[in-house]
Order: sequence, then C-alpha cells, then structure tokens
Amino acid sequence: MLGGPGLESVVDQYISVITNDGRNIVGVLKGFDQATNIILDESHERVYSTKEGVQQLVLGLYIIRGDNISVIGELDEELDASLNLSELRAHPLKPVIH
Repeated sequence: MLGGPGLESVVDQYISVITNDGRNIVGVLKGFDQATNIILDESHERVYSTKEGVQQLVLGLYIIRGDNISVIGELDEELDASLNLSELRAHPLKPVIH
C-alpha cells in the first residue's frame, strides 16, 4: 500500500484504489494532499460480478477523499491491458470494516 510521501513516486501513473465501501477505481494519479485526498484522471470504476464480465463505468476526472481510501496500489499497465475483463468473473468487493 502506498501513502503519504510514497504517492509522489506514482504521480502521472495508473493506480488502483479500493475504497472503504468496496469500490475499485482505476485512473491516473494527478495529485494528492496531506490527508491523502487524491485526484484521478481518465478514471473508471470496475464493477465485478459472478454472472457477467467486469463492467467499467467511466468517471473521468475524479476526486476521492482520503478517509474513504482503504488501499492504493500501482497498476502494471502491460499486465492490466492483457486481461480480458469481459470474461473475468468475481464476487463484488464488500465494504472494508476497520
């Protein structure tokens, strides 16, 4: 997990964010502040289902409050591009309980 100063190394790179309410949002990190509020560009939410492939909902420029972030991770763009999300089946993420 990245946080605070560790985020500087991934500015302008694709990251994956898991929020406390169980959402998975992928986008280009454009900025952040001391409270780990982040700004993503070219973002989309990945919605998982056991019945159909992963839906990608376009969000565009998106701000996520730091207190709603559970995990931030770097995204391997080459590996991610090789995934066939339309064939991927998974249970939706559950909310994170601290």
